[in-house]
Amino acid sequence: MRHLLIVTAFVLPLSSGLSVFADDSPHKPETLSLWNGKTPNGDGTSEEVDVRLTLHRPAKPNGAAIVICPGGGYGGLVTGGEGHGIAKWLNGHGITGLVLEYRLPKGRPYVPLLDAQRAIRTARANAKEWNLDTKKIGIIGFSAGGHLASTAATHFDSGVAQSKDPITRQSSRPDFAILVYPVVTMDKTTHAGSRRNLLGDKPSDELIDLFSNEKQVTAETCPTYLAHALDDRVVVPANSQAFHDALKQHGTATEYLQLPSGGHGLNGYKGPMWDAWQKQSLEWLTKLHRK
Repeated sequence: MRHLLIVTAFVLPLSSGLSVFADDSPHKPETLSLWNGKTPNGDGTSEEVDVRLTLHRPAKPNGAAIVICPGGGYGGLVTGGEGHGIAKWLNGHGITGLVLEYRLPKGRPYVPLLDAQRAIRTARANAKEWNLDTKKIGIIGFSAGGHLASTAATHFDSGVAQSKDPITRQSSRPDFAILVYPVVTMDKTTHAGSRRNLLGDKPSDELIDLFSNEKQVTAETCPTYLAHALDDRVVVPANSQAFHDALKQHGTATEYLQLPSGGHGLNGYKGPMWDAWQKQSLEWLTKLHRK
């Protein structure tokens, strides 16, 4: 499936329940420690820091789980509208949400990626307890969190089979990705603050290419849904377009929803443009899982 959708007018009735809904889950959100000890930095060093992963379980799980990466320019985390609010929305549709409070890189580019990979592995390792299908573990990201999600979608491994740690034995490849007004490239059309916070002030050309995820797409990259407002001046839509084009070139299922307005953040996580990507991403995911 290779689609590019342009929304010119989209009005939902108040009863649509896409952004506001009820989930009568008996489970309260549970905060987990992602690493439980020394946390690797990707350069052979480690640090003593607690990385939080908050589990939101739905009343009636459908087997799918999504790791949620909030935005914040790699200098902070917007855990409300782009984190726990998203988890509650997913719960209303039977999807388990995992809000990842990934470490801020401060020029250490592998740090957020390691956290995202660990979160995906954690979901697979706990699939039986959390009523998950190990082939329906995805990732969603917003803004800089979208860069992290697209990095996880293009930089992954199958796990270490001989590891004593049951989490490390799991694959870190997401089965699907949803990218909402994402930073994707670290090249000319990037978000300058995100690039500086991730790569530092003077990154090498090799490092820029490695984390320009439109250049890292292969036939093994997971199916991806993208949504971006055409009037976004903070993270320009060329980021989403480049990733979408790369996926098409490699024959990977992708859909790109171009929204006519909403800017960065889509009018503060509300309104018809916000509802549009939520509705259509769920429809896309349903079709994907029917295959």
